Amino acid sequence: MNAPARREGVIGEINTLLGRGASFEGKLTFEGTVRVDGKLKGEVFSDDVLIVGEGAYVEAEIDIGEIIIQGTVVGNIRAKRAIEIHAPGRVKGDLHTPSLQIDKGVIFEGRSFMEGVVGQPQPQPAKGGAAPAAQPAAAAPAKDKDKPTPLKP
Repeated sequence: MNAPARREGVIGEINTLLGRGASFEGKLTFEGTVRVDGKLKGEVFSDDVLIVGEGAYVEAEIDIGEIIIQGTVVGNIRAKRAIEIHAPGRVKGDLHTPSLQIDKGVIFEGRSFMEGVVGQPQPQPAKGGAAPAAQPAAAAPAKDKDKPTPLKP
């Protein structure tokens, strides 16, 4: 793995390896660190670390503690701690995480949501559902064409 040396202490020892040429389809749950270098399709659930190696192809909904991507991931990712995408990684899907790192040379197609960021207030929905969109003053019908519409402070 070509992850920076500073990450080695966090990643720890790899407990499980899905090697090149291997494929798995289904629901994967684990503890510790798992590295995928083959093909994985389905769902992934863990509070720990998933490493998607260069050349790996993962098509899954992922709910993880932390993920490091160098291969291809198709599907939404929800990470409790961090998402790192390193070149030549490719991700197609939405990302939900408090910490996101995307290196130069990565291809990312989707949306990112920074959730749980310390010191950042989270948006609260209005009572009874979402607040209606504000209408610009020009879109409001004029009562009298000769009089300007007053603006509220």
